[in-house]
Amino acid sequence: MIARLCEAGDLTEDWRPSFERVPRHLFIPDKVWEDGTNGPTRLGRSEDPYAWLNLAYSDQPVITQLDDGDCSGRGYVSSSASMPSIVAMMLRRLNATHGMKVLEIGTGTGWNAGLLSARLGARNVVSVEVDAELAERARKALADAGHQPQVITADGMDGWLPSAPYDRVLATAAVQRVPYAWVAQARPGGLIVTPWGTSFHNGALACLTVDNHGTASGYFGGNVAFMWARSQRTPHGSVEDRVRLEHDYVETHTLLYPREPVSDFDASFAIGLRVPGMKSTVVFDGDRVGPNFTVYLMDPVSGAWASWRIDQGADTYIVRQHGPRRLFDELEAAYAWWRQAGRPTHDRFGLTVNESTQIVWLDSPDQMISWRV
Repeated sequence: MIARLCEAGDLTEDWRPSFERVPRHLFIPDKVWEDGTNGPTRLGRSEDPYAWLNLAYSDQPVITQLDDGDCSGRGYVSSSASMPSIVAMMLRRLNATHGMKVLEIGTGTGWNAGLLSARLGARNVVSVEVDAELAERARKALADAGHQPQVITADGMDGWLPSAPYDRVLATAAVQRVPYAWVAQARPGGLIVTPWGTSFHNGALACLTVDNHGTASGYFGGNVAFMWARSQRTPHGSVEDRVRLEHDYVETHTLLYPREPVSDFDASFAIGLRVPGMKSTVVFDGDRVGPNFTVYLMDPVSGAWASWRIDQGADTYIVRQHGPRRLFDELEAAYAWWRQAGRPTHDRFGLTVNESTQIVWLDSPDQMISWRV
């Protein structure tokens, strides 16, 4: 795994010794799940040790928890061990050197905290995990691997004030709003690295520098997708939960095909900025990916939805919209804005966070795109 990461340029020589000292499989639980087309499939170490070990050293995420551990059987992925290449890339972006103090948000399996401890010293690593069971499992895995950073069971959205200030803040859970506690607990000149996204797009990597006035600002860069921080994720719900037969709707037609608005990384990033609270789900006819499908756009808060029907060979596509928002119209307008702006890539957008607002901008902070109090 390490050789592959180095050959691909994902793992730099300064971080390689840490990866060699902290084997990933020591942090992978005996019971995990693989993500498949029909949902997560359970994989037990005792049942198939070779497949389990192969998964542990594959460059892919390993699902370690479903449904926040509540055994409900709904099947929503709530925790995972991140892709090694993404872990290496984020550590590189953190630009941390020996002696720096790091606050990690989202301990998960503990592997990332172990890598940080091997490089910076365990006394300089504070890791916060909201799930008590995951936190305890991570503490044990870290201790068994010979590393004992401070692992706190608490809500990472509040940071961890008793050990502040920090030179670096690294989140391994995606947020839609950067908590100001992270900014307030970082030293001036400190760096915050976090996955960031919207209900429509998860997600890009935000790298923010904290200034002397308590403001953090920087550009997005990097294709990362992480579990949402629990307090910031859009509510779960299937199409069947949101789109009901008894709902009335308005029907129109469109020439717009969903490939770019829904699937292109940069286009969907921009659309998510301008259409808050909207989720999308693609449902194919039958059991396999094919030319006939429906894109569902849903806002779980207002109850609005839109269905965007794609049939092979059709001259136009049927759109149905229900509820207080016309979600397809909003998407279409946001997509048109992105095209008129010259199809900007996601790394031309940036984020500024202060005590009262979060502002997303294009090219420079004076070109505001969206904001949230």
